[in-house]
Amino acid sequence: MNKLTTLVLALACPVIVSAQSIYQDPTKPIDARVKDLVSKLTLEEKVHQMMDVSPAIPRLNIPEYNWWNEALHGVARSGVATVFPQAIALGATFDPELAKKESTAISDEARAMFNAESVNERYGGLTFWTPNINIFRDPRWGRGQETYGEDPYLTAHIGVAFIQGLQGDDPDHLKVAACAKHFAVHSGPERLRHSFNALASPKDLRETYLPAFKALVDAKVEAVMCAYNRTNNEPCCGSNLLLDDILRNEWGFKGHVVTDCGALDDVYETHKTLPNAVEVAAAAAATETSRARTAAPTAASSRSDRGRRGPCACCRSPTSRRSSLLR
Repeated sequence: MNKLTTLVLALACPVIVSAQSIYQDPTKPIDARVKDLVSKLTLEEKVHQMMDVSPAIPRLNIPEYNWWNEALHGVARSGVATVFPQAIALGATFDPELAKKESTAISDEARAMFNAESVNERYGGLTFWTPNINIFRDPRWGRGQETYGEDPYLTAHIGVAFIQGLQGDDPDHLKVAACAKHFAVHSGPERLRHSFNALASPKDLRETYLPAFKALVDAKVEAVMCAYNRTNNEPCCGSNLLLDDILRNEWGFKGHVVTDCGALDDVYETHKTLPNAVEVAAAAAATETSRARTAAPTAASSRSDRGRRGPCACCRSPTSRRSSLLR
């Protein structure tokens, strides 16, 4: 299944393993554990596991988990830690080996913080929405400092090295989880990001905006974050071309897709490609399995109750995300 090795040490609670609790047995294959666990979730529990704050499920010994953490150039947002130069400066080194050394140091500190604190709050977990591998074409964008620059080739190589340092070299367990963002053609203007329609020719899309994402997917990045904007008339977080045709089917990505914060709200509020939250939630959930599709009305209600810029919602079913936490 997916190479999503995130929190096994944190979530492997000391429980008595029985034949009825395959998901609690670390000796079993991850796919079997995930299938067993998801089969035990109620519809409401599945819906809530798709949010950025996944509540605890005491009956299954599942603790609360907050998916939101950042590690663009260090984890000082989480506590006392080394602050490295911004990503644009790392790109200017043209040195993938240095990038891996930096991100290895970041993941060392992230693991140390988590092991010492184990807090279930924002900036306390091991799932990092890093790196930003968008292409910095125009200095007026406003977030270019978060990227590795304007060159797709350089961005791909620095990005791959960075996620390798974050996720580690263990083939079975992730050190921490990385996330390639923002998929795709998210390069400004920042002020219009919730309604902007980025028009890219097939040539420009393939030669400029997608190569870095393809490289990180090939390197087994844990997650991909879809962008706020539309690309070629489709909201990125509901794009059949980007999420299904390219990411899943062409590239074979097996990890989980997470929206940028509130991006599903944008689909009906600013892009207006679907009429309401229910339709948006159904469209997002349906991209994975029929099981997720039945959760759509409840998911929409959950998001609407939290306000316009509510928490991020996972575009895929709980299966891929729960693999992250078990492995």
